[in-house]
Amino acid sequence: MTQIPVKSVVLCADDYALNTPVSQGIVALALLGRLSATSVMVHSPTWAQDAVALRDVRDRLDVGLHLDWTSHFAQQAGFGAGLGRVMLRACMSGLGWGGFDAQAVRDEIERQLDAFEAHWQAPPDHVDGHQHIQQFAGLREPLIEVLTRRYGTQTQRPWLRVSQVDQPGLKSQIISRMGAHALQRWAQQHDWPVAAPLLGVYGFDGSLVDYAQHMQGWLRDAPQAHVPCIIMCHPALSAQADDDIGAARAREFAYFASDDFVQHLRDAGVRLVRASETLT
Repeated sequence: MTQIPVKSVVLCADDYALNTPVSQGIVALALLGRLSATSVMVHSPTWAQDAVALRDVRDRLDVGLHLDWTSHFAQQAGFGAGLGRVMLRACMSGLGWGGFDAQAVRDEIERQLDAFEAHWQAPPDHVDGHQHIQQFAGLREPLIEVLTRRYGTQTQRPWLRVSQVDQPGLKSQIISRMGAHALQRWAQQHDWPVAAPLLGVYGFDGSLVDYAQHMQGWLRDAPQAHVPCIIMCHPALSAQADDDIGAARAREFAYFASDDFVQHLRDAGVRLVRASETLT
């Protein structure tokens, strides 16, 4: 009987602390062993209280900062904007036509890391970005400066998500071209740990069966490599009325909590890993 090689995958639930159903769903799935990472939105007013529940599963998954410039939290705080405007400013920064103010960006990144550490009482295991902004020009360079200063001499440095997307479609191509290669290059030159490529991009549409089929494809396509790839997901215990993708979040939770997901991992020869324990 042919044995399927085991592939290592980081399954990361984004948007922890976005709202109560998201946080509750992520903790529940972590207790079941169905996730290996989550990323926190620290400008959420519930982050302080949600950090308490997350401590119960801190030995089960990596907990990192979901760097945020585009959510309603960021916009209410006065520094953020919608994704389109942030992408435009990133393009301007890349061309040297103004764009982001580097010092203001550094200050905000410091604030988000400080807010993470204040309630988690430890550095982040990783840093990624809401809507992949961690790699955008004008945000990427200050982020690298801050990470190097704060964590560059530590034995365990936060790993980075490089949103280099190995999937077809215009959205996937845009994500990859908005700085993924530049961030990957920097990480390689400085021996900084990364998890890549990124899988899990879809339109947040379709049925529970459709999502299961998406995941089977991502698990099948996950490469057999020394560096684990990462699959992002967005589960929630239930759909909140003001959440544009609430229904999709609830479907994802139902799938990950099911026996089907466990069987699909086995069928694809995938084990979920914490990148902090596999990357050096």
